[in-house]
Amino acid sequence: MTSVRTQRQQPNPAHDDGEDARILQSLGYTQQLHRRMGAFGNFSASLSVISIMSGTLLLFGYGLNSGGPAVITWGWLAIGPLVLCLAAALAEITSRYPTSGGLYYMARQLGGERWSWYTGWLNLLGLLGGIAAQDYGIATFTAAWMNLQFGYTPTPGSLLALYAVILALHAVLNLFGTRLMNILTSVSAWWHLAGAVVIIGSLALVPSHHQSAGFVFTEFTNNTGWSAPVYVILLGMLLPVFALAGYDTSAHLSEETNHASVAAARGVFRSVAVSWIAGGILLTTLLFAIQDYATTLDGPTGVPVAQILLDALGMAAAKSLLLVIIVAQFLCGYTVTASASRMIYAFARDGALPGSALWKKVSRRTAIPANAVWLAVAVAFLLALPSLYSTTAFSAVTAISVVGFTSAYAIPVLLRLIHRDRFSPGPWNLGRWSRPIGWVAVLWAGAVTVLFLLPQSSPVTATTFNYTPVAVVVAFLIAALWRRFGRGSYHVPRSSSPSEDKQFEGII
Repeated sequence: MTSVRTQRQQPNPAHDDGEDARILQSLGYTQQLHRRMGAFGNFSASLSVISIMSGTLLLFGYGLNSGGPAVITWGWLAIGPLVLCLAAALAEITSRYPTSGGLYYMARQLGGERWSWYTGWLNLLGLLGGIAAQDYGIATFTAAWMNLQFGYTPTPGSLLALYAVILALHAVLNLFGTRLMNILTSVSAWWHLAGAVVIIGSLALVPSHHQSAGFVFTEFTNNTGWSAPVYVILLGMLLPVFALAGYDTSAHLSEETNHASVAAARGVFRSVAVSWIAGGILLTTLLFAIQDYATTLDGPTGVPVAQILLDALGMAAAKSLLLVIIVAQFLCGYTVTASASRMIYAFARDGALPGSALWKKVSRRTAIPANAVWLAVAVAFLLALPSLYSTTAFSAVTAISVVGFTSAYAIPVLLRLIHRDRFSPGPWNLGRWSRPIGWVAVLWAGAVTVLFLLPQSSPVTATTFNYTPVAVVVAFLIAALWRRFGRGSYHVPRSSSPSEDKQFEGII
C-alpha cells in the first residue's frame, strides 16, 4: 500500500460541528445518535475488534494443528496484504457513505435493494458470529486462568455458562452510552499495544530456550485428519483471516464520529495495517517461545497460549499475562457487541428485520439502541449452543464470522467496480489504484468465502461437522422468507450526489 500515490487533503474551513449532520442528511437520515467519538476513538474501536490479543490468540491452537508454525508464519505474511486491499477498497466507499448501516447502505446505493438486503444479512451474520467467537474465546481463556489458579477443569456446560455471563456483562456495559464507549475503546487500543509489548518482551528475554528459525518458518504439522497438505495449508488460513476481520466497526460507528467521512475511512484502513504488523510480531514471538510442542497442544490448561506462557515464564508470570490477555479480549468483545448493535439498529431503522419497530428504538437518556444490544447477545448465545456436543464448534463459529464478514465486505467493492458511474469518491480515496486494488480484494474474498464452507476435520462426524454452511443457509432462508412476506416497510434512502467541491484526491 505504500506505493499508492496520494495527495494530502487540504483543511476544509467550512467543516463545522454541523457538517457531519448535513452529510448524514444528504444520505437520507437525520442525526439521532450522539457524535462524541473522535478519529482516534473510531480507529481504536476497529483496532479493538480486530484485537491482536484476541483473534490471533483464540485460534493459535487451531493454527498449530492445521499446518503448524510454518503455516501460521507464512500465512500471516501472505494474507495481510490481501486483507489490506479489501480494507482499503471498503474504506474508500465508507468515506462516501459514512452511515451506521455501513455495508448494506453502500450496496443499496451502488447495486440496488436486492443487493442491499442480502449484504445486510451477511454483515449481520458476520457480526453476530464475531460476538460468539470472541466471547466464547474469552470464556476458554478465563477457564485456562482458573485452571492455573484453582485447578479448575472446565466442561462444555460450565464453559457455556461462563460464556453467558460474559455476554451479559458486555450487554450491560453497552447500555451506558457513547461517552463510555469512547473511553473504553481508547483504553482498549493502548491496552492492546502495551500488553503486546509486555508479552513480546517477556517471551523474548526471559526463557532460556527458544525454538530455531527453522522450526518457526518450516515446521509443518497436520492434525486435521486430511491427507492433502495443500488443503491443510488453506484451512490454516482461517487464523489470519479471522484475526484481521471486524474493521467495518469504524463504518458502523460513523454516525457517532466527528468528521466521519475521513475519520471512519482512516479507521478502517489503519486498524488493519497496525494489527497486521503488531499481530505478526506477537505470533512469531509465541512460536519461538514454545518449549515442548506436544505439551503445548495437549496441556492441562486446554489453551496452547496459556501453556506457552506457563512453560516459558513460570506460574506467576503466566497467570499475570493471561489476565492482561483476558482484559484485552473482554474490551474487544465489548466493542464487537457495540458494532453489532449499531448494525441491527440501522437495519431495523430501514425496516429489514422482523420486529424492526422494537429493534430500532433508541434510549432518550443515553441515545443507545438498547433492544438491539440485547438481541445481539441473545443470538450470539444461540450460535454457541453446538459447543455442548461439537469438538469443532469454536472453529465453526469463527468460520461463520469470516464467511459473513468477508462476503459482505466484498459485495459493495464489487458493485463499485461494476457500476463505476454510480460512485463519486469521498475525501478519502485510492485514486487510480482503486480498480486494481478492488479486483484483487474481490477475487480473494470470493475464494476465502468458499474455503471456509468446506469441512475442517476428517473424518466428518456429528462432533467434527463444520456447521458454517448450515448457519449461512438458515440466515439466507430467513432473509429470503422475510423479503418475500414481510419486507413491505424496507426502505434504504437514496443519497444525494455530492457537490464537486467536496471531492478530493486520494489520501491514506
